[in-house]
Amino acid sequence: MGTSAASPLRHSLTADALRRAVELALHAPSVHNTQPWRWRLGDDHVELHADWNRHLIGTDPDRRDLVLSCGAALHHVRVALAGLGVASDTVRLPDPENSAHLATVHARPGQPDARDGELMRAIPGRRTDRRLFSMRPVPPEQLQALASRAAGLGAALHAVVDERARGRLDATLTEAAAHQHYIVGYTAELAIWTRRYAGSHDGIPPASRPGPGAGSDFCGLGRLPRVRASGGPREPAEDAAVMTVLTTHDDDILARLRAGEASSAVLLAATRQGLATTPLSQALAVAHTRRRLREDILRTPDNPQLIIRMGWAPDCAAELPPTPRRRLEAMLVTLD
Repeated sequence: MGTSAASPLRHSLTADALRRAVELALHAPSVHNTQPWRWRLGDDHVELHADWNRHLIGTDPDRRDLVLSCGAALHHVRVALAGLGVASDTVRLPDPENSAHLATVHARPGQPDARDGELMRAIPGRRTDRRLFSMRPVPPEQLQALASRAAGLGAALHAVVDERARGRLDATLTEAAAHQHYIVGYTAELAIWTRRYAGSHDGIPPASRPGPGAGSDFCGLGRLPRVRASGGPREPAEDAAVMTVLTTHDDDILARLRAGEASSAVLLAATRQGLATTPLSQALAVAHTRRRLREDILRTPDNPQLIIRMGWAPDCAAELPPTPRRRLEAMLVTLD
């Protein structure tokens, strides 16, 4: 009797934890804050589905950013479950006949991954910071710890620290950003998602866009419209930001999903370390700049998936507000 009486309670607690984990996963970063995911909740599992209706055709022609975004949300779910004391297993691409069904996370008995669980507190505080960072350098040991996080999820994190390689990377980002403005639909998508109506639950609000002098075009921040100056001293023209590149051996949908998971691990661990971060993807959306990044800058056979700019926010910098998020109820998939 003890087992049968306790079973409904356990199921209820697991279902509650799964729902709470998905609610936390809604904080995951996504291209232009489109939040291109849908969820199906079960008693002991949760399904992650891509929302192809939120695909930005001009900005993200091969859906790389969309799948990376979903991968970040998938990792957020596992981190949140671990932080809530629930162990889990993940099945990726479980349905060959449904390309939108990217993963299913199953709750299971046992102890959760402690390294995942320690990242849960970083989820609400992580921000995409498009401002200039301070002149304080990022210690190599911190970069190594972040690379270890990526490696644990099947990806590699390369820090571009050589001065000549960094110059080529800056030039590549500038070229990619300029090229995108000639792609049909790109400027319209940029306007739509950075100038959302008041009260919108997605997109990039003005408070999250860079102001004058806050980040230059060479590091890819010039793709977003600037916010008007509000007075105060002008910021310096440079900072000590480190540019890192996340790569995977393959470049199929599974590799991109895993890269998104790795990006989440890196971003949350960096937040926990006190670092500010900016994911940048425009050089990966243009074929020839993606190839240049792989062959001329990283000089690796692996495939670049995402650039992450990281550094320390200035001591006087105000805390960034959270970007808006859609309600879970608006993203639930119901049984047919």
